[in-house]
Amino acid sequence: MAKACWAQAVGLAIALVAPMVSATDAARWTPAQANAWYAKQAWPVGSNYIPADAINQFEMWQADTFDAARIDKELGWAQKLGMTTMRVFLHDQLWQQDAAGFKKRIDTFLAIAARHGIKPVLVLFDSCWDPTPKLGKQHAPVPGVHNSGWVQGPGVAMDDPSQYPRLKDYTVDIVKTFAKDPRILAWDVWNEPDNPGGGNYTTNPKDKFDRVAQLLPQVFDWARSAAPTQPLTSGVWHDDNWAPGAKLNAVETTQLERSDIITFHSYDWPETFVSRVAQLKPYGRPMICTEYMARGAGSTIDGILPLGKKLDVGMIQWGFVEGKTQTTMPWDSWDKPYVTKPPVLWFHDLLHTDGTPYRQREVEIVRLLSTSPRGVVPPDAVSYPLQAVKNVR
Repeated sequence: MAKACWAQAVGLAIALVAPMVSATDAARWTPAQANAWYAKQAWPVGSNYIPADAINQFEMWQADTFDAARIDKELGWAQKLGMTTMRVFLHDQLWQQDAAGFKKRIDTFLAIAARHGIKPVLVLFDSCWDPTPKLGKQHAPVPGVHNSGWVQGPGVAMDDPSQYPRLKDYTVDIVKTFAKDPRILAWDVWNEPDNPGGGNYTTNPKDKFDRVAQLLPQVFDWARSAAPTQPLTSGVWHDDNWAPGAKLNAVETTQLERSDIITFHSYDWPETFVSRVAQLKPYGRPMICTEYMARGAGSTIDGILPLGKKLDVGMIQWGFVEGKTQTTMPWDSWDKPYVTKPPVLWFHDLLHTDGTPYRQREVEIVRLLSTSPRGVVPPDAVSYPLQAVKNVR
């Protein structure tokens, strides 16, 4: 790759699209800056993404299992649905293993995504599932178990403060390398930072909440020091009330006070989704729901996606293609694996491994909404009564 030419081209592209933050401005974006940025974007709609042949972040990105052809095929399916973004997880150990190679593969992924009109959200750290990530060959999926191979990052490395300079170097280098890249929509600095972990793991970091509460503000500072032209965020995901003045924990406070754009997760019924948007609206910043759709929990394409479009909230569901993550299985599969028969409903995911829809009506709704004007919900895409959102807008 002609690295110098690529860098010049990216720099020219950024100059042409007038970045909202200058290269020397390390401050959080104002609401006006954030809203001006959002107005220039296509409505963000897509999936949390990992190719069907990868069980976790390592298998997606390591040199011997990085499958550009599979990614190209799957993002082609997304393009046909009108999707404009994908949320994609990175990992600090991949950078530690081979920083140059990892960044080259990220560049390859971004080139593939750009060909299909998709601007990804890149996630730097994650507190969910296996807290002891190990590079190299990954184990096979545990039969019938949801996300049986997903790994945390940094995971138990948080127990060792001597690792923190490495985590800083990873954050700064990755963000700085792509800080002016118009192919990236946003940086999600840490997914569900205060999540206890999930699964049946017994080796989570000691005093995890306190360590995350200490590290998360630093991660925001590290990322912002690289002067990205894309917004930074970390999504709130639990507790009952996120409104200004609500009783927030230290992690939620950092998320809502440091993020340029507001992101959140909602795997709930439509009425709860609408109430979440109402809680967050007073912050005056663009919103993207970076995780939703758990059919068995009441969060569906039919019920939720039209609401997001009407409210101009970006929408990123969990799961795109059925695969080795086995997220068609519900969360309770950790307690009762679905080995003898599948669940009544797929929990997550939109397409079978060959690209055919799990349910045709869902992909029709995605296509109708993604191809209609901003904020417009075609009558054919409506399930939940849209008059219920009138007091939120």
